[in-house]
Amino acid sequence: MIEARSPAWWRSTLALCLGSLLVFINLYAPQPLLPELRVSYGVSTLAISLVMSVATLAVAASLLVFGPLSDAIGRSGIMRSTLLAAGLLSVGLALAPNYETLLVLRAVQGFVLGGLPAVAIAWMGDEFEKPALLSAVGLYIGANTLGGIGGRIVGGAVAELAGTSASFATVGGLTLVGLVLFWKLLPPARAFTPRAFELRGALTDLAGHLRHPLLLPAYLLGGLNFLIFINQYSYITFRLAEAPYDLGTRLLGLIFITYLGGTLGSAFSGRLAGRLSQPTCMALGIAIFVTGTAVTLSDSLVWILAGLTINAFGFFLAHSMASSWVGRQAERARGSASALYLVFYYLGASLGGLWLEPFWQRGGWFGVALGSWLVLAMTMSIAFWLQGKERGRRAPCRQG
Repeated sequence: MIEARSPAWWRSTLALCLGSLLVFINLYAPQPLLPELRVSYGVSTLAISLVMSVATLAVAASLLVFGPLSDAIGRSGIMRSTLLAAGLLSVGLALAPNYETLLVLRAVQGFVLGGLPAVAIAWMGDEFEKPALLSAVGLYIGANTLGGIGGRIVGGAVAELAGTSASFATVGGLTLVGLVLFWKLLPPARAFTPRAFELRGALTDLAGHLRHPLLLPAYLLGGLNFLIFINQYSYITFRLAEAPYDLGTRLLGLIFITYLGGTLGSAFSGRLAGRLSQPTCMALGIAIFVTGTAVTLSDSLVWILAGLTINAFGFFLAHSMASSWVGRQAERARGSASALYLVFYYLGASLGGLWLEPFWQRGGWFGVALGSWLVLAMTMSIAFWLQGKERGRRAPCRQG
């Protein structure tokens, strides 16, 4: 098993962080382009949001395939092949002749983008000692945030200079170059034990995870939090593209620098977990998320950006804790357990537009904030419930 901070740990963690970076660059590069694409295609805010929603929905669906499949055939090949396909599909998006084709290609791309997230944490669970796993997961999720930032900044900046097609082509080229580095860095798996793939067995594992009293609440918490977080960014682009802000695609891409708050939140999570229980950390992250949403109600662009940064810190703190909680609580089939967490996570992202659109139409950004708080109240309740369950498990140990 790989020990924390060893050369093998650094090499493996760097490879998986790079892979994560590439996945999220591809997934989120179109987001700052939504206002421009809406005008180009003459569709509604809800319709153009499907460019993001179909991709995240396809990611969720793919996790049900790649997670169980990785338990049978291994994780490394899945990560490499799906990254290659994602890069080629980004190049294909640059050539899409119409809106319908764009949506189909985004759905296919979303499916292959699920390959690495479905198995990366399971790969770590196989190869890393437990202390090494917690630190690596925090850095890995921090790379998610950097990928989200990089994709949106590159997507927005290139689109403003050369158009949306050039933006997609640039992201595709960067992905293929990064894949070469990923391929060389990722060491061979040594602790993986394959299991013969059986559909009935895979379904039994998934059902067992859903019945697990400490896993299903974490799945719901992660999915509902992401439902709000990622879709807030979609609606904030519509808000800031209009008067009095009138931001172009390049500047809309730059607002995603606020994701750096999430990078800090993810990195901080490993240290905080040594002092507080994981459910307590989840609740703290959600409370910070609630506060940041309130800050975004300001009319000042500076305060809006500050609020988004606070949101990112809180969201990724809670997400890091919830995802590592799943890795630790799963009693078997870690690949499918981690994949199922991400199924809920991306399913939430794909449904967020449907939830927030009525609030946006009736109340603008204040409506979006209200819709956000309603969901965050639910996830806070889940975190407190998990906290109670964990205390209940510890009490008998102390008495013994």
